[in-house]
Amino acid sequence: MSDASRILLPHCPVLVTGARGAVALEPDGEFKRLSTPQAARYARNESPLVCHGPAVAAKLGLDDFIRLDILELFAFVRPARFCLPTPRGVAESLGLPRPADIEDEAEALLSATRRLLEELARATAAEKASKAVDTRGLAWMMARSGWGWGSPVLAALGVQGDAGRGGGAARVWERLPEWNEFAPEPPASSLPVEPAEARDRLAAMLGAGAEQRPSQADYASAVSQAFQPRDKEGAPRLVLAEAGTGTGKTLGYIAPASVWAEKNTAPVWISTHTRNLQRQLDFELDRLFPLPHDKARKVVIRKGRENYVCLLNFEEQLNRNRNQDAHALGLMARWVLATRDGDMVGGDFPGWLVDLLGRARTMGMADRRGECVFSACFHYRKCFIERAVRRARRADIVVANHALVMVQAALGGLDDGFMPTRTVFDEGHHVFDAADAAFSAHLTGLEAAELRRWLLGPEGEAASRSRARGLQRRAEDLVGHSEDCVRALEQALAAARALPGPGWLQRLGEGAAHGPSETFLALVRQQVYARAPHGDSPFSLETESRPPLPDLPLAAADLAQALGRLGAPLQVLMKSLASLLDDEAADLDSSTRSRIEGICRSIERRALLPLAGWKGMLDTLASPLPNPPPAQPGEGGPREAGGWGQYVDWLSVERMDGRDMDVGMHRHWVDPTIPFAKAVVEPSHGVVITSATLRDGSGDTEVDWRAAERRTGAAHLPGAALRAAMASPFDYPAQTKVLIVTDVRKDDMDQVGAAYRELFLASGGGGLGLFTAISRLRAVHKRIGGPLEDAGIPLLAQHVDNMDTSTLVDIFRAEEESCLLGTDAVRDGVDVPGRSLRLIVFDRVPWPRPDILHKARRAHFGGKSYDDMITRLRLKQAFGRLVRRAGDHGLFVLLDPMMPSRLFGAFPDGVVPVKVGLAEAVRMTTEFLARE
Repeated sequence: MSDASRILLPHCPVLVTGARGAVALEPDGEFKRLSTPQAARYARNESPLVCHGPAVAAKLGLDDFIRLDILELFAFVRPARFCLPTPRGVAESLGLPRPADIEDEAEALLSATRRLLEELARATAAEKASKAVDTRGLAWMMARSGWGWGSPVLAALGVQGDAGRGGGAARVWERLPEWNEFAPEPPASSLPVEPAEARDRLAAMLGAGAEQRPSQADYASAVSQAFQPRDKEGAPRLVLAEAGTGTGKTLGYIAPASVWAEKNTAPVWISTHTRNLQRQLDFELDRLFPLPHDKARKVVIRKGRENYVCLLNFEEQLNRNRNQDAHALGLMARWVLATRDGDMVGGDFPGWLVDLLGRARTMGMADRRGECVFSACFHYRKCFIERAVRRARRADIVVANHALVMVQAALGGLDDGFMPTRTVFDEGHHVFDAADAAFSAHLTGLEAAELRRWLLGPEGEAASRSRARGLQRRAEDLVGHSEDCVRALEQALAAARALPGPGWLQRLGEGAAHGPSETFLALVRQQVYARAPHGDSPFSLETESRPPLPDLPLAAADLAQALGRLGAPLQVLMKSLASLLDDEAADLDSSTRSRIEGICRSIERRALLPLAGWKGMLDTLASPLPNPPPAQPGEGGPREAGGWGQYVDWLSVERMDGRDMDVGMHRHWVDPTIPFAKAVVEPSHGVVITSATLRDGSGDTEVDWRAAERRTGAAHLPGAALRAAMASPFDYPAQTKVLIVTDVRKDDMDQVGAAYRELFLASGGGGLGLFTAISRLRAVHKRIGGPLEDAGIPLLAQHVDNMDTSTLVDIFRAEEESCLLGTDAVRDGVDVPGRSLRLIVFDRVPWPRPDILHKARRAHFGGKSYDDMITRLRLKQAFGRLVRRAGDHGLFVLLDPMMPSRLFGAFPDGVVPVKVGLAEAVRMTTEFLARE
């Protein structure tokens, strides 16, 4: 049978949607123009071929509908490969002409379907010999379950009848290689990196014909000071380096980092703010290691365990396979066999696959609940996580993220107890917020119920459906060697029942709390509703913890005692297990030792550390409020909502659409850079904290540097940090304009929507709309989607389109005519060079949210000047998205007539904001972008 004769196109229409309607391409080749209501009925009745079904359903106002999604076919044919989840994106990834309009997009989906099926049919003889059993067996399994693509895929593979039947096709772990164990690495040397070495390495990476950037070489030279040997314990070489956009800071710090790693045979850790930025940095490292084989040995991407697919979870889901899950398991199996490193977040796992298959069938296969059984797992020797841990020990460069680095430092080491001696924190302006998240504590119903589930496993009806494993199941074969262990485990499991059980949230609402934790949470909820302003709001509520309700201190004391009764046997269990490593050292094999160490580490991190934090919070609430300390000079006293000291305590009810979702007590450091400096920076030998927006823009250079030192923890170290600042090479006064629109009422969403519409039309697309609230974003989206589509400008929107944020940004970057609406996640760290981003419109001045935590920090860090600093930094970050390379031009427009001039320092020197009316702003936008 020829390849062409095996192509069986599905006999169904193609449906492509827009803001005002849709186009259907019938099987006979006829086009139908449909209104949105007509398209919704058509989708329900015809089961069409679409691209990204959840996004199509959202545009049509449907919860769901039966369809064929071309992205599922793409994921089967090209696993672990990415395409933009749009008709244009699919067409371009397959080498098809770029569709010019919505009719072209419908035809492109049909052509793409044929091309993907032909790709399956054209498998080489070698591929057939090595992979055909897997591919055919998976296709047969998926087709048997009713997968819509089953028949076309089987036909393309040449499978007839039961010829493809193979029960082991989805047992992917059988075809994965094992990782290798190596002897422990020797400790790092302390050989310095000289500035000249950093410059030479930078020049080598750039190549002979590269554009000369003196500031980039100066930056590399300055950063090299962090790679000098330290002279005193607890006094690392710290460099604070601000590098304006366009300096080339990434290669600038990679140069000395790579030299140090080679000379000292130890890894340098580079930490970014987000997992998507890790992916961008991974691409940049191709300059250092152009050969894939070298890069695979020298560069490792490290993330938390919850980011990687767990083979045991995959196997258990396969064993529980229900018919409707078979196609998802098949697509996941195809990816597991093709993935580079098993990374499901920011790696080679397409984010849109989560949208298509659901989180339970995709991200649910990761170990997101800390239930790893380590060496007791049948797949331990093939585990992606364990492979990454071992590779990181021998790498030159390890690319991590702030959350992982800080959480692991707070816990005393990484998975294997390793702590790097040299770390670079890129996007250093996020260090404060990352430390705030890492070193905070939350005694909430969800957190406490999750600990109960981690200890006891699933209970009630969930027990028969869940793959979760309680502590007894994870450790029972180990504790049986010791009566002390058995007794301690039994006591701990009994005490865990004091934590919130299944249905706790409903019981709180009904006034039927059960046990000490639910009694405490019920009183917390009562106090929040009694004292929070606007208690009838559909949004989350919070209130100060002091003074507490009369019964709350006693409930806090009762819960603290219950937590003590849980923590004590867990301490015994952990110590008893650890003693086995000594008592039975001669008999324990290495895998059992590793497993004991892993379980002890899990008990400490998942249970004992949170319990200690919760008990401290409860003890504070149960005790009388102490007398306040004297005010600090110039600060007015570090007063906190929960009393006096270095913490802020408060109570909250998390709500969504008017429904309670969680209840609890929260504790944050007033200054989270104190624990960051102590746990992360002090133990290091050298640290670089760098960003394009490290300093404030108050106009006083020394004040701005001191602000950077407070925000990064440098102020809490014994020695002074080396300061370095490199100006951007861009000509901002020539390449940009900043406009402040004075005649649009920011509280009138019709006026705000009209402003966005006219400005986006004036720019012809390439507009990024930033919002301070999701409700404002949605209101504007509803008003401008249709008019923009009529003008040929696609509109993308975070919190509206059923796509993850990184996918939306990828589409926006690829399609120059599109516009994107978003909030904080697209304001910071998004890199969209070229004409795809030529206009930024901000709905209003991004002042800090005036919540309890900010109130305490405002009092501690300087009052109104603290508000101004945060706001300037946010505006700086937003403006920094506009020009990413030398040829970029664009406008930054703020729809807020109340923008004070003291915030103008957020913009580069020479860029003077101009206050204009909306009509003038539209005219200036048209003229400026037309000229450039």
